[in-house]
Amino acid sequence: MTDRAAWQRLDADDPLRAFRERFELPDGVIYLDGNSLGALPRATPGRVAALLHEAWGRDLITSWNKHGWIDLPTRVGDKIARLIGAAPSEVAVADSTSVNLFKLLSGALDLAPGRRVVLSDRGNFPTDLYIAQGLVGLRGGGLALEVVDEARVAAAIDATTAVVMLTHVNYRSGRMHDLAALTAAAHRAGALMLWDLSHSAGAMPIDLNAAGADFAVGCGYKYLNGGPGAPAFLFIAARHQAGIRPPLSGWMGHVAPFAFDHDYRPAAGIARNLCGTPAILSLVALESGVDLMLEADLAAVRAKSRALGERFWARVTERCPGRFALASPADPAARGSQLCLSHPEGYAIVQALIARGVIPDFRAPDILRFGFAPLYTRYVDIWDAVEQLADIMATRAWDAPQFHTRAKVT
Repeated sequence: MTDRAAWQRLDADDPLRAFRERFELPDGVIYLDGNSLGALPRATPGRVAALLHEAWGRDLITSWNKHGWIDLPTRVGDKIARLIGAAPSEVAVADSTSVNLFKLLSGALDLAPGRRVVLSDRGNFPTDLYIAQGLVGLRGGGLALEVVDEARVAAAIDATTAVVMLTHVNYRSGRMHDLAALTAAAHRAGALMLWDLSHSAGAMPIDLNAAGADFAVGCGYKYLNGGPGAPAFLFIAARHQAGIRPPLSGWMGHVAPFAFDHDYRPAAGIARNLCGTPAILSLVALESGVDLMLEADLAAVRAKSRALGERFWARVTERCPGRFALASPADPAARGSQLCLSHPEGYAIVQALIARGVIPDFRAPDILRFGFAPLYTRYVDIWDAVEQLADIMATRAWDAPQFHTRAKVT
């Protein structure tokens, strides 16, 4: 399809087209980084303002009861559960992805006595590997983190494996693990399975319980549109909840927080995995994003994300022949809602795009990462973004000195 008007017709026929108007999107900007930070839902400022003025401002501390602040971690967790194939009371919202990973990895190791290996892949998100390294060092006792190539994970699971810890969609390449098959492989070897859903929750249908997953974590600020630094979530299958011993035994995970006992007694169920006081402002913003996501058909979301990726790559190969290597799987079914290109000058090219109002991001050493958030990314956005990319490459606009200066955040 080489006619821009034809791409506009795709948008007109898009069953998700009405969702775009539910987001704040700046004029003149093509936002292709929703896989890193989701756009602002239009409903969120009003909900946060009501919290500030009506709850905190007027009702003060009585809002913990009057406005149900105390229940937000499990209330929002129950909503996220519907997006990831979990049951009510199997998901809670708390802390960051890294902290939740520490909690669940520690709990999983307790449930696998006599096994010594945490298994992951080399492409896992670095913080996940850092957390595992820190926990293994903290606990000692012969525990080890082993990392293998993505394609070798299933073959590497054996009788020494306590936990297989993987990110469902690779942050750098978009490559997607087979969640059900790898969970089954872990269980056949007697190991537990812990998934990081940060780059997939809200972007596609996920069914943790159908796959028999044991544990999962995920962040709230990507496809769930909860805002920068939004709280993360954790999933524990119901069958494991009574056996989990929280390594961070904070007061919100106590059976009776306001009894102010001197000794910790864990709450029943998922609530024992809470720790400190919930971040209410952030939780309300996250709930707004999750509520919007719950209105969408995730099958339609997934279908559109695949179509956007296919059309993006087709346009890049047509308009920028030989300029980029595909750093994502060629098969659309094998990647998440992003498509990655590699180029030695990737950082400068991304900066040149941003200067023209096209916002992807860069991942070292050479990856240009384009994320597709189907609720607000249009087909015509893909057309226009590639036109800018083609011009930048043809004119070498990326080689301007200002585009080579590295910022703290890439």
